[in-house]
Amino acid sequence: MGIDTAKSVGNYDLLEKVAEGGMGAIYRGRHRESGSIVAIKIMPPHMAQNPVLLKRFEQEFRAASRLDHPNIVRALDYSDNGNMPYLVMEFVEGESLGQKLERQGRMSESEAIRIIAQVAQGLHRAHKQNLIHRDVKPDNILVTPDGIAKLADLGLVKETETDLNLTKTGRGLGTPHFMAPEQFRNAKNADIRCDIYSLGATLYQMVTGELPFRSTGPLDAWMKKIQNDLTPPRQLVPDLSERVEWAIRRAMSADPEKRPTSCREFVEDLTGHSTRRLPTVDSSTPQQDLWYLVYKDELGTSHTVKGTVSAVRRSLKDGLLGDASNVRAARTKAGPFEALRGHAEFRDLVVEAAPLSVPKAPSPRPASSPSDDTVATYPRVKQSTPAKPGLPVVSFQSKTGEHDLAPSTAMELMKWGFLIALFLLTAIIAFFFF
Repeated sequence: MGIDTAKSVGNYDLLEKVAEGGMGAIYRGRHRESGSIVAIKIMPPHMAQNPVLLKRFEQEFRAASRLDHPNIVRALDYSDNGNMPYLVMEFVEGESLGQKLERQGRMSESEAIRIIAQVAQGLHRAHKQNLIHRDVKPDNILVTPDGIAKLADLGLVKETETDLNLTKTGRGLGTPHFMAPEQFRNAKNADIRCDIYSLGATLYQMVTGELPFRSTGPLDAWMKKIQNDLTPPRQLVPDLSERVEWAIRRAMSADPEKRPTSCREFVEDLTGHSTRRLPTVDSSTPQQDLWYLVYKDELGTSHTVKGTVSAVRRSLKDGLLGDASNVRAARTKAGPFEALRGHAEFRDLVVEAAPLSVPKAPSPRPASSPSDDTVATYPRVKQSTPAKPGLPVVSFQSKTGEHDLAPSTAMELMKWGFLIALFLLTAIIAFFFF
């Protein structure tokens, strides 16, 4: 009896087919004794004859059964008896994130962060269990009607601390648009940072409605990835916040060393809020959003100042504390003081996202309001700002004086001048000869 004609497997009745995956069809089923509704993935007979695929199917069950987390689909049962091995999982009402995006288009920034943060929490638990998913993408994320996200399909999962790894060296596994460039070369060595890359690529599609690295094939996708040939998210969605774009670009850096080191750090990048516990304070003392910073002036004298997050960020952007990479911060005056990259509230000011091959116009920064909080008065660091390398400039004279234009602007003027001259010449010829 084939899968399509089967009415039951083991102790489960098959009610209807709900999806088709790479490792088999998925059915909505019912346990005969308890009556509980479950999802059943059945491997086709021709795949069951492949010992590597069969072992990977079993590994999916073992990995999912170890993970008890509200944002991961639970595995309930498994059997490889007969010619149709099957895996029983909790049935999730709703749709995949991929279906949701196809149906309604891009999401709002707040909704996208809420969903991807849930996925990151589930993935963080898997990483703590030494499991690498290797195939995080919208189609492998289920979303319930009340907005709960669950990570599914652990068919390509890898155990980092065992010898059970069914991937051949030099072979890439995953989905090209969402997998890290190093995973193309060798999925056997995929680590946490590969999953973080896929989280960033998934969020990219969520907030832009576009596939990252549109390509005609895997090789083209890989070339674009290693060159960071990525259309900036804010170019597609101008009202997207700078912080979210920075977090996406950092997570999708071609260099794994430049990505967040954990899912927790990725969520911190998105929100700008630390997930670490604050030091305990006297409950009778009102809580204040104050930070203490230590820096050195041009004479090498150390200074300690305090201010709110907004005031500190403004002072760092304006260079009032010198080189931001040398500033240390803490939530209490007693410390411990750490580099700014260790604090989510300021990390984006000292950690650069992956450079893009597509030019990005600078966004104007809103002027500071006089009513805003400011950092306490302190000696200002004397800075000599070196000229930033840029395009050579050309000059032209006008009635209002000399102006400098980048070559692209001068070329634009020359193009328009040529078009106007061509138009006038055409008009003259038409007047005298027609």
